[in-house]
Amino acid sequence: MHKSKSGNVLEQPVDDALSESADIAARHPYDVLGPDQVLDAAEGLGLQTSARVFALNSYENRVYQIGLEDGSFVIAKFYRPERWSDAQILEEHAFTQELASLEIPVVPPMTVHGKTLHSFLCGTQTFRFSLFPRLAGRPPELDNPDNLQVMGRFLGRVHRVGSQALFKHRIELSIEQWAVKSRAFLIENRFIPAALMPAYESLSLDLIARINKAFSACGQLTHLRLHGDCHPGNVLWRGDQPWFVDFDDAVNGPAIQDLWMMLSGDRDQRQAQLLEIIEAYEEFFDFDANELTLIEPLRTLRIMHHSAWLAKRWTDPAFPRSFPWFNTERYWAEHILELREQLAALDEPPLRLFPY
Repeated sequence: MHKSKSGNVLEQPVDDALSESADIAARHPYDVLGPDQVLDAAEGLGLQTSARVFALNSYENRVYQIGLEDGSFVIAKFYRPERWSDAQILEEHAFTQELASLEIPVVPPMTVHGKTLHSFLCGTQTFRFSLFPRLAGRPPELDNPDNLQVMGRFLGRVHRVGSQALFKHRIELSIEQWAVKSRAFLIENRFIPAALMPAYESLSLDLIARINKAFSACGQLTHLRLHGDCHPGNVLWRGDQPWFVDFDDAVNGPAIQDLWMMLSGDRDQRQAQLLEIIEAYEEFFDFDANELTLIEPLRTLRIMHHSAWLAKRWTDPAFPRSFPWFNTERYWAEHILELREQLAALDEPPLRLFPY
C-alpha cells in the first residue's frame, strides 16, 4: 500500500470492479490493475504523486484520477487490452492535438517524455495508458437555444478540421460493423433467449435492409474525421463554451453522426434544436441536408451496437455489476420492442432544414 508522509496508510476510494464471480475476475486482464499499480505506472513516468487514487466512472477503459504532491490532479486512462492498435490510439491523439492547436476546446493527452502513449507491465499483462489534465465542468444545458448555437459553431470547427484528412488506421462508421456484426455476435453466442430468437432474427434482418436502403438513397456520402460518440455525456460546459472529451470512439463517417445525439424530446423540439445547431454550424462548415435522412438509421445502429457491446464485455467483472439488468429475458424483450419502434421510426419523414 502507498502511505502518506506521516506513515499512515491512505484509504483508496477505488472501485476495483470485482463481481461476485471470482473465477471470472481472475481471468480478466483488468483484475491485476489496482491502485498500487496505477500509482506505480504514474510514478514510473516521474510524477510525484500524493498516493491518492480515485476510480472514475468508465467501463470500456479504466480511468483514474491521481493526486500529485503539489495538490493538482491528472487523469490516467488505461486502454482496454486488444481493442485498439497503437496506431489507432496515436491517430486519435494526433487529431485532438490538431484541434487543440487551433484553440478548439478539446482535451488532448499530455506529452510526457516526448510521448502521449505509454506502457506499463503489470504481472504478465502490459497495459497501454495515457495521462490527461483534469477538467471540471457541468453537463451542457441543451434546452437553451444559445447553448445549441455554441455547440453548433464548435462542431462546425471540429468538422472543418476533420474534413482536411481521413483517419488511416481507425475504423469507418459502417452498417457492417455496427449492425451486421453485432447481430451475428448475439446470435452466435446465444445471448437472445430461445423464445425470442425468431422475432429478433426476423426484425434485425428487416432493420439492416432498411438501413442499407436509407444509406444507398443518400448517394455518395462525404466522410470526415469525427468525435464519433458526441453525446452530452462527452461534453463538459465551462464558462460559456463546451469542452469535448473522450475521443476514444473517433471514426471516419458522415457529419450527422456528431450532431444527432444532441437532439432530444418530441419531433417539434428536435426540429427546433436542429435548426439552431445547423445555423451556427454552417458559419464554419457546410452541412449536407441529405444526411438528415440518416438520423433514425444511425440511432438504430447505435441501439444494435450497444446491446452487442454489453454482450462482448460480459466477461469483464465490471459489467455484470454495473449493468445487472442486462441479459435477462425482460431486457431482450424490451430490446426487441425498442427495435420495433425503430422500424416504425424509419418510416417517418426526416427532420428538415426548412420545415415550413
